[in-house]
Amino acid sequence: MMSGWSLIRITTILVYLFLFAPVAVVILLAFNANQFGSFPIEGFSTRWFEALWNNDAIIRAFKTSLLLGALTSSISTTFGTLAALAMVRYDFPGKRSISTLLVAPILIPEVVLAVALLLFLQFLSMPKSFGLLLMGHVVFTLPFVVLVVQARLVSIRRDVEEAAMSLGATPIQTFFEITLPLMMPAVMAGMLFSFTISFDDITGTLFWKPGGVETVPTQIFAMLRNSISPEINALGAVMVIFTIALPLIATAIARIASARKIRAQKAAA
Repeated sequence: MMSGWSLIRITTILVYLFLFAPVAVVILLAFNANQFGSFPIEGFSTRWFEALWNNDAIIRAFKTSLLLGALTSSISTTFGTLAALAMVRYDFPGKRSISTLLVAPILIPEVVLAVALLLFLQFLSMPKSFGLLLMGHVVFTLPFVVLVVQARLVSIRRDVEEAAMSLGATPIQTFFEITLPLMMPAVMAGMLFSFTISFDDITGTLFWKPGGVETVPTQIFAMLRNSISPEINALGAVMVIFTIALPLIATAIARIASARKIRAQKAAA
């Protein structure tokens, strides 16, 4: 007789297989020598990755996505960190309303948010532009940074900052020497969240992007409308590897930096 925990484990494994099997299939077909995606795979080949590298439209879309993701994560992390600091450390009129307003984009469906922002800017007679696309991504990713940094700030004891200021440190010095290093893991996590969300976003991007500007998701969408090319599998494999490798690399860097800091403290002691 199967126990309840065994049934839960089997169900969980089946759910994960259902979710990730299509991703594995896309990666496998990216190395298929046959032009038509079918099983069994006839041979191993990297020619679709070579064709992807020689496709100017895809390379241009990839550069646009990297630039957009970098700008979005930088702006969202800066303003999100400052907003979280204000929400946790200070009391001011309208604090709850502002906090709700900052988190609202997560609660609203993205397609509704995209249409609303587009209609509002059309009402202001503002044409579509890269700046509009960047602003939309910042609006959508900012709440993730705020929530992550807020959760970290709540756990940082206020008396640590007060002790630094009692020893003569200014509020700015206290922030950069005490508060920021303590909440840096949350800041980096928020930055990775915002970059990944911006890089993979397609719903809002379709509404906000100007003509002639394509990101990687919109380029894939355009390629799928015309024909199913093996290059799409290669591009999908690159995106999967990129979005998985980026957090892993960032985590490794954070662990190395933390280990070095611990060794330096032990040596100083």
